[in-house]
Amino acid sequence: MEAYSLSPFLVFVLAVVAVMAVVVLAGVKQVPQAEQWTVERFGRYVRTLPPGLRLIVPIIDRVGQRLSMRETVLDIPSQDVISQDNATITADGVAFFQVVDAPRAAYEVQNLKGAMINLAMTNIRSVLGAMSLDDILSKRDDINARLLRVIDAATNPWGVKVTRVEIKDLRPPADLVEAMGRQMKAERDKRAEVLQAEGEKQSAILRAEGLKQAAILEAEGRREAAFRDAEAREREAQAEAHATASVSAAIAAGDTNAINYFVAQKYVEAIGGLATAPNQRVVLFPVEASSLIGSLGGIAEIAKSVFGPDGDRPSPAPAAAPAASAPAGVVADRPTEPAPPARGSVPNAGD
Repeated sequence: MEAYSLSPFLVFVLAVVAVMAVVVLAGVKQVPQAEQWTVERFGRYVRTLPPGLRLIVPIIDRVGQRLSMRETVLDIPSQDVISQDNATITADGVAFFQVVDAPRAAYEVQNLKGAMINLAMTNIRSVLGAMSLDDILSKRDDINARLLRVIDAATNPWGVKVTRVEIKDLRPPADLVEAMGRQMKAERDKRAEVLQAEGEKQSAILRAEGLKQAAILEAEGRREAAFRDAEAREREAQAEAHATASVSAAIAAGDTNAINYFVAQKYVEAIGGLATAPNQRVVLFPVEASSLIGSLGGIAEIAKSVFGPDGDRPSPAPAAAPAASAPAGVVADRPTEPAPPARGSVPNAGD
């Protein structure tokens, strides 16, 4: 059997077809989503390939840079920064950026991420170095806003949009942290003492106000009581004057019963005074009521003899009530200095 052999022409055709297939496949490019590729012709940028199946001229064109259009996180290494008040702190951060112009990001700067890291580090040193330590630790939002504004303006020619810049960590030296802790404790102790002093002050003020109000109310009470006592004494005096006037009018009219009532009332009051006197110890009762009645009858007879049976004579000055007969009582344990005798009093049986 004769061996099968290919003719030289057939071999040439197959070779041409294989080369053309390779060339065609080299010109077909599949660009992933959220990426853009730059196309260079003889080393010069000509166009950008968006996502999808794209064709380029084989051999003449080639893919230059493959750039991601997604937002990218860039870690900023830690570094030592000296603040305005010469305090050394260690600071690091993170930046978020997005490529918005692929050709400029590919050809305006070499090593885009490295350039952005160095730019962020220098701006962190500049911003933190212009602030005091207290401001650095308490104003992170202001620091982030200033860094974002400066870095975004600097990277705008590179076709990059910086969306956020954040300071991750700020670490002062250990001795400075200890001093800050002591300062904070001292400030809190000071505030506590001030608050305690304010509380004691307010308490003293309120206590003094309470005592003042109590004294005012007590004085007003005494004044009101004095007014009431004076009014009571005035009314009592008016009543006494009215009673005296009534008795005087009755005597002038020849009514001896008024004199009898008045004298009997004073006699009874005198006996009560003897019983309650502080220099008396024992008083024996009953007092002879007949003597009292006899005294009253004698007073009536005297009044009739003075004023007459019809009471036409003017009334003389009132005479002292006659002494009543001594009661059958005995007083013992009398002190050395005897008490003055009361009006209409009855002498003790011991005398």
